[in-house]
Amino acid sequence: MNIRLVLRLVGRVLLLEAAALLLPLAVALLHGESPAPFLLSIAIVAAVGFGLSFLPAKKQFFTREGFAAVGLIWIFTGLVGALPFLFCGYFATPMDAVFESCSGFTTTGSTILTDIEALPKGILFWRAFTHWLGGMGVLVLATAIVPKLGIRSHYLTQAETPGPVFSKLVPKQSQTSKILYTMYFVLTALETLCLKLAGMPLYDALIHAFSTAGTGGFSNRNASVGAYDSVAVDIIITVFMLLFSINFAVYFLILTKKWREALASDELKFFLSVVAGATVILTVSNLGVYHGLWTSLRYTVFQVASIISTTGFGTADFVLWPQFSQLIIVLLMFCGASAGSTGGGMKCSRVLLLFRAIRREIHRITHPRCVEVVKLDGKLVTESTLHTLLVFLGAYVATVFAAALVISLDGQSFAVSFSAALTCVSNVGPGLEAIGPSGNFAAFSGLSKGVMSLCMIIGRLEIFPILVLLSPSTWRNV
Repeated sequence: MNIRLVLRLVGRVLLLEAAALLLPLAVALLHGESPAPFLLSIAIVAAVGFGLSFLPAKKQFFTREGFAAVGLIWIFTGLVGALPFLFCGYFATPMDAVFESCSGFTTTGSTILTDIEALPKGILFWRAFTHWLGGMGVLVLATAIVPKLGIRSHYLTQAETPGPVFSKLVPKQSQTSKILYTMYFVLTALETLCLKLAGMPLYDALIHAFSTAGTGGFSNRNASVGAYDSVAVDIIITVFMLLFSINFAVYFLILTKKWREALASDELKFFLSVVAGATVILTVSNLGVYHGLWTSLRYTVFQVASIISTTGFGTADFVLWPQFSQLIIVLLMFCGASAGSTGGGMKCSRVLLLFRAIRREIHRITHPRCVEVVKLDGKLVTESTLHTLLVFLGAYVATVFAAALVISLDGQSFAVSFSAALTCVSNVGPGLEAIGPSGNFAAFSGLSKGVMSLCMIIGRLEIFPILVLLSPSTWRNV
């Protein structure tokens, strides 16, 4: 393990985070608020980042270093991102600040805050901006801005990029990162403009655009998007939540005029089918709650988009929906968005591959001599990929239940404990009962908040980078 080079990379990313803090600092100054929380944070983060960036190190960088670096970088990012929250005085404990920061950068959107609107505008801006920074990935951003971040940067982005199969858009990883962030920025700017035209103040539009882009769900209003009670706002955010849930490789194919290939994506068709199916089923199921087809459709489609994209915005409290509807919501939490998007969850591509692998096994049992392969987008899926898929599924489920077991020590119900663990690992945000769209995570103990914070990072990095980081074999021959 080349620990010195790993720490150098951590330092470079911390310097990038210190630079990012300048934007909420400007917002605070613009609104006449105290700049102290940001100035202190910038000074600390910059000092640590500068010290680590110039550690002498050999340029030996392979898969082990890549996974360990990604895990450490995300842990450090969550910790130092908590500094403005800690210094602002609105968070009761350091653990609360860390929880909110991890929830922000991992685009989970769970919160311990009971009165969001009481916070300064600069802090709320930083809170939402962490979603935008973490949505595409801090290392994707780093390789886009600083191409010489380290040798073989594809090891970093491979470990950070969600999905069963990693692929570049273009041969150079730095160019891929620039293309991704260009699309990311354009879509964010477009949503901001649409929300402004729909009547939102510019500040509010930016907050919700950042949160939608990162599929995080932090709002500057206590009632989330429901506070605006606007059909236009609901439609705009619904559309963009779905857009950010689609693999960005599809947009790249469209930009390169490969429309047929883009529209033929198996994962895209599966994702849209799940959204459409869940919307129809829940709209009918919720007719008894809303007493009108249009009203039921309006609130249902928003929540379906919010949950499957793992954004977590709320216009309705699905805790008040029938049990059947709540079960569908839980299944959407498991499923999640597309691979290569900013969304969380298992990813639609994995769910689709799992269904096809099950179908193949059934066919093998009934036709023992038949040779059948699993394909995705017309391409053969290797047995190694399928094996990794099953291992990931096992690790995913084990992580959820292990976290739920620890959380249950707080004396919470099974629904609360399980949904808290699931929503954190899937990076969704709200859970069931007390932690639903109208609730929060303030009542949990420091231990539970620490476990959930770790679960958010584990889920965002899709488990293995953190497992590699915690493995003793990783640190042999350091």
